[in-house]
Amino acid sequence: MKEPARRPAPASARGQALEPEGPPGSTGLSGPKVDAPFDAVRKLRELEFLHEFAKLLTTARNWDELMGTIVDRTTTALDVEVCSVYLKERDESCLRLAATNGLDRDQIGRVTLGLGEGLTGRAALIGRPVASPDVRVDPRFKWVPGFDQSQFVSMLSVPLPWNDTVIGVINVQAIETRLFSPEEVEFLVTIGALLGGIVEKGRLQAEAEEQLETLTALDGARAELLAVVTHELRTPLAVVRAYLDLLADAADAAGSGAGPDPKLVEEWRSQATGQVTRLDRLVDSILASVRGEGLAAGLARVPFDVARAVNDTIGEMTPLLREHPLRRDGTWEELVGVGDEGRFRQVLEHLLENEVKYSPEGGSVSVGASRLDGEVQIYVTDDGAGIPEAEWESVFDAYVRTATRPRGSGIGLYAARRLMNAMGGRVWLESNGYGGSRFMVAVPEMRDTSEDGGGPEAGVMSEAGSDG
Repeated sequence: MKEPARRPAPASARGQALEPEGPPGSTGLSGPKVDAPFDAVRKLRELEFLHEFAKLLTTARNWDELMGTIVDRTTTALDVEVCSVYLKERDESCLRLAATNGLDRDQIGRVTLGLGEGLTGRAALIGRPVASPDVRVDPRFKWVPGFDQSQFVSMLSVPLPWNDTVIGVINVQAIETRLFSPEEVEFLVTIGALLGGIVEKGRLQAEAEEQLETLTALDGARAELLAVVTHELRTPLAVVRAYLDLLADAADAAGSGAGPDPKLVEEWRSQATGQVTRLDRLVDSILASVRGEGLAAGLARVPFDVARAVNDTIGEMTPLLREHPLRRDGTWEELVGVGDEGRFRQVLEHLLENEVKYSPEGGSVSVGASRLDGEVQIYVTDDGAGIPEAEWESVFDAYVRTATRPRGSGIGLYAARRLMNAMGGRVWLESNGYGGSRFMVAVPEMRDTSEDGGGPEAGVMSEAGSDG
């Protein structure tokens, strides 16, 4: 039977010896066997392994599975305890740990070695295999605290070639002092040559997928914010429209000689102007979304008077509330919470508009406040049947409309929850105690730590707002 031809070593290994440095009297490579017979069985086993290895690598579903296959199969092939892969950074400043199966996996992506640093960096720098029978006495070895382990003694490092350059290094380590044979070195070099292109293409694919995920998330954030902001434009437009109706009525009355109080007309004009200013702020939010800053861009977490914010918001929305009696409890008292006042008022405006939209004709709208469990809590409810308890969570999902609330875009409550969560607050639904439901909004309370706080304390608001 004709003896199979000996497979030539890859270009990266042919005619290249191991790194000549090392502990006195050793290079980490066992001496060649004089007149050693060609081991056809071993060579066939290696070829079968490489064939199987190549198939496994090409069927890996993702980057993590690819790297796991590499280190596990190489460990088996070389009969060692550890295999690790380092890849050169894109700027070629250093090598970064990409995979390992016998050392601390939490260090993947964190451990780095400079080119020429340690056996790994040395192999990348000179483009040739580097071995050490005992790294404990090898001055070339770089000990990485928290990663390297003392029981691993012998080490062989082989560069990963791709298009006449080195893209990384594959290491194997054993727990016993070991002289790697030329055949073992050649075998790992062959594995390295096989891996170079596969690893580089896999990394390029992983980077492309990561960029695609980033772009997809960015596009989603923009679409979300545009949907939210365009929805929020409706509230100030509705308020402005209501004030224009009042001003038109006032003009008609003035023509008949029974015009309203000029101070009242001026107040209407001022409130309408304020809503136009709010429209300007919403346009700024749209521009922020185009820059990819997202729904929660620029949210503040600062102290503000929640009760004053509620009263001012109710005052601005008076035209929308004029056909629904408003119930509020108590007199003015400061309630200081922490959050973004502008966004808080935006959420409250939506909830009030929601109650007006779904309140029975002539039905009242109720607003209340309290201090409870370290929060300032506001509730908004109406005299309607409310939202069924089974839908209390689903109404906060995007684009959800329920049988009891079929109108609208389905984005307002979703935006309200996102905004409240982003500022450290929350919004939810609960029973109002009268067979219906009520919306609850809460922000963390700003407490005076110099005094001992008591139990739950009722918060109160004035009918006249901050000037009452």
